Amino acid sequence: MYEMISSEIKPEVLELTKLCEKNKIINPKLYTEYDVKRGLRDINGKGVLAGLTEICEVSATKTVDGKSVPCDGKLFYHGYNIEDIIRGVVKDKRFGFEETAYLLLFGELPNKEQLEKFTALLAEYRSIPPSFVRDIIMKAPSRNMMNMLSRGVLTLYAYDDRADDISIPNVLRQCLQLIAQMPLLSVYGYQAFNYYFENGSFIVHSPKPELSTAENILHMLRSDSKYTPIEAHVLDLALILHAEHGGGNNSTFTTHVVTSTGTDTYSAVAASLASLKGPRHGGANIKVVEMVEDLKKNVKDWNDDEEIEKYLSALLNKEAFDYAGLIYGMGHAVYSLSDPRANVFKAFVERLAKEKGREDEFKLYASIDRLAPQVIAKERKIYKGVSANVDFYSGFVYSMLGLPTELYTPIFAVSRIAGWSAHRLEELINPGKIIRPAYKPVSERKEYIPFDERG
Repeated sequence: MYEMISSEIKPEVLELTKLCEKNKIINPKLYTEYDVKRGLRDINGKGVLAGLTEICEVSATKTVDGKSVPCDGKLFYHGYNIEDIIRGVVKDKRFGFEETAYLLLFGELPNKEQLEKFTALLAEYRSIPPSFVRDIIMKAPSRNMMNMLSRGVLTLYAYDDRADDISIPNVLRQCLQLIAQMPLLSVYGYQAFNYYFENGSFIVHSPKPELSTAENILHMLRSDSKYTPIEAHVLDLALILHAEHGGGNNSTFTTHVVTSTGTDTYSAVAASLASLKGPRHGGANIKVVEMVEDLKKNVKDWNDDEEIEKYLSALLNKEAFDYAGLIYGMGHAVYSLSDPRANVFKAFVERLAKEKGREDEFKLYASIDRLAPQVIAKERKIYKGVSANVDFYSGFVYSMLGLPTELYTPIFAVSRIAGWSAHRLEELINPGKIIRPAYKPVSERKEYIPFDERG
């Protein structure tokens, strides 16, 4: 295939690592002394206000008697409750991701004619340059699909003769193309991985213009291109729920930060993809699935609450699974009592589980959902409530859909590119200063030591 670079860590590097660690440690007490908002969040978990946005509202508190108190979470896309959006899509038995992308980009719900034109435009853009699969995707396949996505997006820069033009019409054109192309880059990238690293077949199905984004993903991924209506609709709901989550989440804030420099669209999206790759962000649903698989091996009776609680307690005490002290899929930076995305998703996950004959597993997930907050409250000192987040159920859904784990985070990117695009456009339309937060230096001042006097 191709020659790998050496990954050997030489003794000299290990020695330099010690020096690096020795001189980079910061006294944790200084963060409190200087009132540093680590992670740009205060001690109560409230984010530092860094900007304004029309695109999305994440609500988890309400004011009672002049005080802010936790409440059930709500999520609004351009002022529309996500629960109402989902309800409308389900009632009409149609696919809603394209409509959601339109809303995020343009701030209005489309009528029938507007939506038809928009979906037709996306279908027209749903292609990649000739020979791109052969020359880019197949020639240097990656073991990590997010790196493959980033490389694919950055390479598309070379195919765009207006790549550096950041005028709004051109950026909108680039964003629409990337929204349409992301499913292809993801699925084809996985097919190359499957062929080179898993000894599988390399299958390339061209997208069909009459299909929705969710349908095209399943069509392109599966060798027989077949899927059931509920499979496609549940995947579509996942895309809607993951499309946007306010300007403060890590990858979207990355979009704002990088866009504020005046750089091109491809670089901004690649930076956001790099953020989403991290297991603390987009990779969380993979950890949930792995955690539950470990639980299945260690809990004999899935209906025994006491046995499940014992395992969850072991997780928190770093005695089980990956010994990280975490129950994955539980808790969120903003939500406390509930994550509306998880609440909306749960009913459809149950329906899919019935179709797939995996109701016992769904009941196990529901038990963990119910018991984990109680265990966490007993074992940990927490400043707010804890509940299941959307990642808790999304990984289970993807496993029921037969999606390989390598595609879990790329599917997140297929969805979130709509939100990133909306925020990039908002940053460009409302130009301000380059985003540059402050870091307080805490090192001592030192006299320079001439070279020949150093020990």
